[in-house]
Amino acid sequence: MVNIPAKTKERLTAGLKRFQPIVRAARDKDINESDTVMIISDILADVFGYDKFNEITSEFAIKKTYCDLAVKIDGKPRLLIEAKAAGLELKDQHIKQAVDYGSNSGIEWVILTNAVTWKVYSIIFGKPIVADLVYEFDFRELSAKKQHDLEMLYYLSKESISKGNKSSLDEYRTQQQFVNRFTIGQILLTDPVLDVVRKALRKISADAKVPNEDLRKIILEEVIKREVLDDEKAADAKKKVTRALNQAQKAKKENAKETDT
Repeated sequence: MVNIPAKTKERLTAGLKRFQPIVRAARDKDINESDTVMIISDILADVFGYDKFNEITSEFAIKKTYCDLAVKIDGKPRLLIEAKAAGLELKDQHIKQAVDYGSNSGIEWVILTNAVTWKVYSIIFGKPIVADLVYEFDFRELSAKKQHDLEMLYYLSKESISKGNKSSLDEYRTQQQFVNRFTIGQILLTDPVLDVVRKALRKISADAKVPNEDLRKIILEEVIKREVLDDEKAADAKKKVTRALNQAQKAKKENAKETDT
């Protein structure tokens, strides 16, 4: 659970109360993109706490092309916002231009929003450059009484983004990268976990003599959903888990050598 400063929590709560009716009305009336941008700019200022005149800008140019909105901290752009009309359904293709903006300027975070839905992407500077959806929320559905909902807002707040080199948003991304069904699915297939399962089965019945390979097959075919294993994220998770186990095994061997000497 994130410790949200009291004053920040008060602003987030008041902001939700004020802007939720505005966002609902904007969606119902299907207002145009330029009017939606004005609402988003107000939310950035009055909910997330950025200075409207010094930290929020629509004049941020990348390769002579202007993005919809950008948030600057100490003069440096930290967030890019790709805005769409309130009634428009957001699609993955909408983020492409903002990702191009971010990749050309070294900005890691991009938000795609129509004031109703907020999608928060992290740009991964690899080959190719891709955008990873870290989380999303519907502004209309958030409740100030729920800690989780306030945290969704807090990660995008000035107080979070201004936290030195490691913002709360960065920390949340790191947690999401490792604490997810793909990583946990791969961990369940490792020998250390299978050893524990095998020993637990022996405690239930002394006749339950099942080798790890048989346990692995049961988990693969009957326990874990296929999308957890077949998704591209599963392959990445497998690499991370394998690397971590190899490093742990290497460290264990090195410690054993030092003990022997």
